[in-house]
Amino acid sequence: MGATPHEVTLTARPRLNAHARLQWDPVREQQVILMPEGVLVLNATAAAIMALCDGQRCVSDIIATLSEQYHRPVEQDVLTFLNRLMNKRLLDITDEQGE
Repeated sequence: MGATPHEVTLTARPRLNAHARLQWDPVREQQVILMPEGVLVLNATAAAIMALCDGQRCVSDIIATLSEQYHRPVEQDVLTFLNRLMNKRLLDITDEQGE
């Protein structure tokens, strides 16, 4: 059985939805996701994840890049964050296995 529609897989290639935008907020001095419903303020780790969500990299590549950058395992952190964004309908997902 495959993943549920609201579960990000390691082969998924996530990118921010067209109705949401990643932007630097000079007042907060943090990256934010702007969306019609409001603003989602990102911490440094979340911003690093989103910077790699370009629709080209698969989740396993994002995890490998960030594990190397942070010198620790980040798989669960990345999957948890991406699943939260997926459930808020902020991500578009393409799965490499589906192509």
